Amino acid sequence: MAGRYAAALVMASVLCTGQAQAQFSDNKVRIGVLTDMSGAFTDNTGRGSVIAAEMAVEDAGGKIGTIPVEVISADHQNKADIGATIARKWYDQEGVDLIVDVPNSAVALATQTIARDKKRLIIFSSPAASDLTGRACSPYGAHWTYDTYALAKVVGGAVVENGQGKWFFVTADYAFGHTLEAETAAVVKAAGGTVLGSVRAPASTPDFSSFLLQAQASRADVVGLATAGIDTQNAVKQAAEFGLTQEGQRIATLLLAINEVHALGLKNTSGILLADPFYWNQDAQARAFSERFFARHKAMPSFYQAGVYSAVSHYLKALKAVEGDTAETVIAKMREMPIDDPMTKGGHLRIDGRVIRDVSLYEVKAPADTKEPWDYYRFIRKVPGEQAFRPLEGSPCPLVRK
Repeated sequence: MAGRYAAALVMASVLCTGQAQAQFSDNKVRIGVLTDMSGAFTDNTGRGSVIAAEMAVEDAGGKIGTIPVEVISADHQNKADIGATIARKWYDQEGVDLIVDVPNSAVALATQTIARDKKRLIIFSSPAASDLTGRACSPYGAHWTYDTYALAKVVGGAVVENGQGKWFFVTADYAFGHTLEAETAAVVKAAGGTVLGSVRAPASTPDFSSFLLQAQASRADVVGLATAGIDTQNAVKQAAEFGLTQEGQRIATLLLAINEVHALGLKNTSGILLADPFYWNQDAQARAFSERFFARHKAMPSFYQAGVYSAVSHYLKALKAVEGDTAETVIAKMREMPIDDPMTKGGHLRIDGRVIRDVSLYEVKAPADTKEPWDYYRFIRKVPGEQAFRPLEGSPCPLVRK
């Protein structure tokens, strides 16, 4: 009798475990980090984004109950067709439940379409396009870290309020640059400033001299760089060589990561204004996370990489809470739960896929003001998330009108 009773208990336990596991589609959670491993954004994303995802999985215990969590990665080569092909294969053939990171807005918009069609989750940490939560929004997508609207609002508004109202833009000649310039110009004008002009620079141009000479000749208070990646690095380095700041002009880099500041050096970047949703030394919790990351990557995390950690952490918390991986259920729980981790305090995910979090304005320090390695930023002010990001009212996202 005792033996039969014990056997029944074992069988009941097995059945319960099977029922719990049945809520996960293939008894495994797979997270795909789709990133730039070989191009202009590799230092800001790349292997560091994979490490950030792996750290989030490890910090969650590596499992959801008895279900193992696995991280895989691929290089989209900054090509939308390659990114879309990888995303489709991951969803259809390799059991990927979530894709994260996706630097490059063109790749992000292409993969957002794939994820929507497949009804699978995708979380963007590194692309900037605000259309991801606007006209191209998806019930299965989340824009986690920043966007062009927030960059424009935080940098443009603060600089004009500081009395530097005359702007000239040097803009990357593709959709990202055009959008960033337009949104920053709108903020500048709304704050009482003026735009004296702009010039368009081809992507990946090594020589910004003619564009910077036009900016210098404009006598603008501020030269706004609506550029990204290697273009920003080239423009900043050459602006220092031309002595723009020595003549009284201010450089505002509308998108700049700490890895780029490190590569350029403080001699070239001192005095630059930038917006950042995460700085490795912003508080004790961020510093502890960043030091662990540094031990693996030998560089402090960019805000893109910290965003990957935050996104994966929140996703895994939602999986644990709902005890399953059904996309609709998981993202509903992600919207319901507050976002709290080393990167984000009190953030939340809106219906349009936009994560609302505070964004800070920083100034790059002079070399004499740094106290330790990677001590590059001087905090100026924090812009609350509800002010930094586009309000839902009037949003072109179809989900908002439902």
